[in-house]
Amino acid sequence: MAKEFRWQGMSEEELKKLDIKKFLELVPSRQRRSLQRSMSTPLQQKVLKSIQADDKNIRTHCREMIIVPVMVGHALKVYNGKEFMPFVVTADMVGHRLGEFAPTRRSVTHSAAGIGATRSSKGVSAR
Repeated sequence: MAKEFRWQGMSEEELKKLDIKKFLELVPSRQRRSLQRSMSTPLQQKVLKSIQADDKNIRTHCREMIIVPVMVGHALKVYNGKEFMPFVVTADMVGHRLGEFAPTRRSVTHSAAGIGATRSSKGVSAR
């Protein structure tokens, strides 16, 4: 049997019903201060309104926004500097920032060295 997910001792259904005041008491101080200061910014208000209106295509540049319980189960697209990265908010993402789930850098994967690039391939014909 699969283990039921719990965040701060609450199930996912209890977490979704949690209001913002109670949520602020449960998150660490850095997230709490950020939420208290940023709830009045127009961009974050717009994102929260579209989530509450059950919009399907929610795109945002607001990478520093804290994920609140209202967002659980919704699909978001966060800008990473090049494109909008889609993901679905799950209960274990609550308290994190949106930017953590849309990485801005990719690891470099180089191919093999070309002809003449190394000492052993200098004498090899290009044809």
